[in-house]
Amino acid sequence: MNQALQDLLDLLDLEQIEENIFRGESRSAVVPRVFGGQVAAQALVAAGRTVPADRYAHSLHAYFLRTGDPGAPIVYTVERIRDGRSFTTRRVLAVQHGRPIFALSASFQAYEEGLDHQTPMPPAPDPETVPTGRERLLGYDHLDQGIVERFLEAREAIDLRYVDDPPYGRFGEPREPHSQVWFRTNGKLVDDPLLHVVLATYVSDMTLLDSILLAHGRGGWAVGDVVGASLDHAMWFHRPFRADEWLLYDQESPSAYGGRGLGQARIYTQDGRLAVSVIQEGVVRVPREH
Repeated sequence: MNQALQDLLDLLDLEQIEENIFRGESRSAVVPRVFGGQVAAQALVAAGRTVPADRYAHSLHAYFLRTGDPGAPIVYTVERIRDGRSFTTRRVLAVQHGRPIFALSASFQAYEEGLDHQTPMPPAPDPETVPTGRERLLGYDHLDQGIVERFLEAREAIDLRYVDDPPYGRFGEPREPHSQVWFRTNGKLVDDPLLHVVLATYVSDMTLLDSILLAHGRGGWAVGDVVGASLDHAMWFHRPFRADEWLLYDQESPSAYGGRGLGQARIYTQDGRLAVSVIQEGVVRVPREH
């Protein structure tokens, strides 16, 4: 396990300060604010620590309310909404400086047998044949070197590989609003189902709005032709998976309108099992000309 992955695991290992209250550290992302995937992942950790070990996360629904301050800790308060025979529901509020910055509802289920079908995995190249994130980024001469270094540092714990050029790699002309990314952690993880779900939640916020930018030939914040932020985020965890094994993140955007854009995606294991469905809406605005 590399040091960056250990640092990420430490970041997600919350301090419990009361029965239903947890505290997490913060750190800057590639932009000068707390990464939304970090807050979502920490909130899911807080919820999961109040749930019996034999119940597994099957869905989460969340709202990003305010920009997080990377220089201050985040306090997570868990509300125990329901403890049923099959399902357990939790609500989590993340607070900084006395104000809520994020709200999450999560549901957990005891394992049971049931009907089984899925959408087939789409075609994708073998992840080992796709350029690494470092190889792609170092090939983009038009990007500021400081931005490249921030990308590489922020994603050092995750081996994340774009199948095609990301928005900031090739922009100026619209492309199909569809993006594929292979990802896994840069190191093996323990056999804790919640940890694997939490890490998938963390990564899911990294690239989901890319397909909106592709549809309009925009490069994103890295080249300064749009500004944006996540508004809400939903995930459904269908089947067991490991975040330290290759996962295909197949993403698309069906709509953008009114300063908002929608991204939707499916995450598949390398052997073709549909593991997760994801939907996110974000603010996507073109900077005004002065």
